[in-house]
Amino acid sequence: MGEATWVRMLPDLDGTRVIVCSGELDTATAGPLREALKAAELDGVDKTVVDLASVTFADSSLLNTLVQAHRKQRLVAVGPYHPQLSRLFQVTGTDIFFDPMRD
Repeated sequence: MGEATWVRMLPDLDGTRVIVCSGELDTATAGPLREALKAAELDGVDKTVVDLASVTFADSSLLNTLVQAHRKQRLVAVGPYHPQLSRLFQVTGTDIFFDPMRD
């Protein structure tokens, strides 16, 4: 049985919101991340950082959530990523959208 899945928003610092995720993010569990990203958009933060280092599994739900948010706000996803998550980004070609070096 996997670890608990959770999403936490840290206090904003210099216009940056950090959202930390852990566990498995899929159709059933990506809702809190969508809500946190929507809150960041509505709050008008300069940049949103999504920490995915503790995400052990993700499917297209996470990918869709990140891509939709990327279209509406300055978004950076950081790791190091679990190998499954790295593969998801690479196979779909979305790794270039979430590369912190492009910021």
